[in-house]
Amino acid sequence: MEYKLETSFGEFKGIKKDSHLEFLGIPYATSKRFSYSKEIEKYEKEVDATKFGPACPQYRQFFPHLDVPERKFYYREFREGLEFEYDEDKCLNLNIYTPLEKGNYPVLVFVHGGGFNSMCNSESYLAGEGYTKRGIILVVINYRVGVFGYLTNEAIKNEFGRDGNFGLDDILVSFKWVKHHIADFGGDPNNITVMGQSAGAINIQYLCLTKKSEGLFNRVIMMSGAGAFPKFALPKESNLTHDYWNEVIKASGKETFEEFKNLSVKEVLSAVEVIKAQRKDNQTNTMPVVDGYLLEDHVDKLIKNPAKLDYLCGYTNNDMFTIVVANMANKYIKSNNGYLYYFDVDAPGDDNQAFHSSDLRYVFGTLDKSWRPYDEEDKKISEIMMDYFANFIKTGDPNAENLPHWERRKVALAISKQRIGMRKPPKLKLLKNTLKGDPK
Repeated sequence: MEYKLETSFGEFKGIKKDSHLEFLGIPYATSKRFSYSKEIEKYEKEVDATKFGPACPQYRQFFPHLDVPERKFYYREFREGLEFEYDEDKCLNLNIYTPLEKGNYPVLVFVHGGGFNSMCNSESYLAGEGYTKRGIILVVINYRVGVFGYLTNEAIKNEFGRDGNFGLDDILVSFKWVKHHIADFGGDPNNITVMGQSAGAINIQYLCLTKKSEGLFNRVIMMSGAGAFPKFALPKESNLTHDYWNEVIKASGKETFEEFKNLSVKEVLSAVEVIKAQRKDNQTNTMPVVDGYLLEDHVDKLIKNPAKLDYLCGYTNNDMFTIVVANMANKYIKSNNGYLYYFDVDAPGDDNQAFHSSDLRYVFGTLDKSWRPYDEEDKKISEIMMDYFANFIKTGDPNAENLPHWERRKVALAISKQRIGMRKPPKLKLLKNTLKGDPK
């Protein structure tokens, strides 16, 4: 049923469920193409927050690439059967899930992954009830991805004094919106945890290295993306990516950035597809850059002095570049006195083990939305993981009397069907899975 909420900055029409409230597709910022977003401070008209908002434009809108095994795998995993709307002007939106009773609840803000070029805040693994029933407000954001999130150009730099990082900046703006407005939804603006997975975790990691995010959040959870990647995968200086994007502009048939900027979404994405097929360095050119503003220096230098916060990080047994992700997380957690988990629960239904992103459904309590034959033991592990995360979100300590003790800094909390406890992850297994490659 519909639920009306009056706040100091506008009126919202949400949904009242049996166990929680949902406010979906709330616009948090406005922006023009290849410009930095501006936080919305006040809403003149009632906001209809009864359905998911549009996703940000991305390759899968026109080029799903389902003939590629990895793309087909993740399509089936998180998007099959769902329909998505894409709208460049309305995609900077967020979803809020709150307990029914009014209160001053801890807040969790989730940033989705997708390799900096895809995904959104309405994928099938996401749900809020697992946290609202634990007395936590969940916020899930959208941000610009791909060419619309990370293009760089001299003309942009001349206009704004920086270029690139539109997606990273959107995330920062969303955090500001939550800090400024979540109290009206029953949240505690002084108890905010930000959580990301894969590219979402990496984006959060970068925001932990800038004073621009100081005071916006208290705790950090990074799933499969904590620490600094090897030098070949670190953000470049923005000017070093100009040639790549100039090739994209040329592939569009236009001569100048101004002409390119006015093309349709499909024409822009089509030009990117042309260059992606010709080059092998697409990933390092279509991600955050050292812009002198959000990333003031190279990440391998900045990461030596991150924000002093509570950190919880983890990875899976068949993660993305498994051994690399594991080493990154291990080093970061030891340096920052945090908590580390090793997810060793093989997903049922195929032989891809605990593939990259397999822990998401456990963390959000959405095993029942999957095609996989999860059993009662899987559901029990999911509840335990949400208990750990909820405790950390509330206090900075994941522990409780009814849970196996999780120590700071030392090795990892290994989560498997055999046992949950502190142990050193097997390096040989991680190395073998690194060589195995992407799930199929």
